[in-house]
Amino acid sequence: MSRALQKKFVKTAMVAITVLILMLLGAINLSNILMVRTNIDRRLQMIADNEGNPPPPGKPFPSDRWMEHPKNEYDSFLSSNFYVVRFDRDGKVHAVDVSRTSTVTEQEAVDLATQIFQEGREKGSAGKYRFQKRDLSEIGGSLLVFLDCSDDMVSYFRVLLLSAGVGMVCWGLMLLFVILLSRRAIRPVAENMERQKQFITNAGHEIKTPLAIIQSNTEAMELYQGENKWSRNIKDQTMRLDGLMKNMLWLARMEEGSWEVRAINVACSELLEEVLQEFIPLIENKRIQVQTEISEGVNLHADLGQIRQLISILFDNAVKYTDEDGKIQITLRREGKQIRLSVSNSCKQLPEVPEEKLFDRFYRADAARTQKNGGYGIGLSMAKAIVTAHHGRIFATYYRPDSICFTVCF
Repeated sequence: MSRALQKKFVKTAMVAITVLILMLLGAINLSNILMVRTNIDRRLQMIADNEGNPPPPGKPFPSDRWMEHPKNEYDSFLSSNFYVVRFDRDGKVHAVDVSRTSTVTEQEAVDLATQIFQEGREKGSAGKYRFQKRDLSEIGGSLLVFLDCSDDMVSYFRVLLLSAGVGMVCWGLMLLFVILLSRRAIRPVAENMERQKQFITNAGHEIKTPLAIIQSNTEAMELYQGENKWSRNIKDQTMRLDGLMKNMLWLARMEEGSWEVRAINVACSELLEEVLQEFIPLIENKRIQVQTEISEGVNLHADLGQIRQLISILFDNAVKYTDEDGKIQITLRREGKQIRLSVSNSCKQLPEVPEEKLFDRFYRADAARTQKNGGYGIGLSMAKAIVTAHHGRIFATYYRPDSICFTVCF
């Protein structure tokens, strides 16, 4: 149990740390992209405003105002690779300037600019270039400026890879720290749970002897004085308490993992039919309608005794809480590699708690916690322990207004 609790703690902590690291890295990379993109757009706007000509020296570049010695527009112009294509009033190319780049020929520049001009796009991206259109109102026509952003794209990926590498290293270090500290973190909880289980085990063994004495003394008293309602009540409650303690001890051993699972090939279809026959008298007594949909040849590698007990618990729970003239539906089928068993029953009123609460120890659907239906209130807890020991999953589902279904998946 301590190891299982430690694994759950490590898993939960690492999920939280992973989400935090991803959010942090996402924020860093998004901020970097926005800042670089803003800087590109400002350079592109500056080049377009100057129609591809050098701006006057000395004017600070807007994005560098926070620096002690900001880069001016002229220096930013000189460090930019771009080309300019001019169009006349009729939309024909009449001038091309590729002197600021060596990776594009005049013909390539004309072809790309013409395509974008005909599409009517004012601003956007084309491969490694960002472009912007500017109308020349004084002389007529327009121009398209194409800015080479390959260095900025390299910057994107450099920051992305660097942050991803740092994030992975930090994640690994945090995993190591969490594993080293997890035992100390869960120690109080594990010790408390261990004390509770030890108490149940010790109390169970201590109560066995008084129960046996009470039972034998009651039977001896009946030999001398005859059976009466008080002696019958004593025997009934003694047997009930004895059964409760046995189930509690069994559940404690299951949760500790000390109960050995002896797995064999279990014919679930035949076993389901066999256990159902044991409940026929109770079903007929309450005039319950039973519908079955049991696929043939469904086998499971599991502990036969525990699977039989699991089925008995589900059937017993369904019969107890189904009203007279109610309905129970049992389904067993294989879905791919998964075996799915469902037991649903009608009821007068659905429990007013979340479905997972039904598997809590000693939970009863009736608020008064009466014993009119028998049982100890730990049947579904035992069912969950059996399913968990077989690496399966059990859950309940409410179907409004008056039906509940318990599903087991292996």
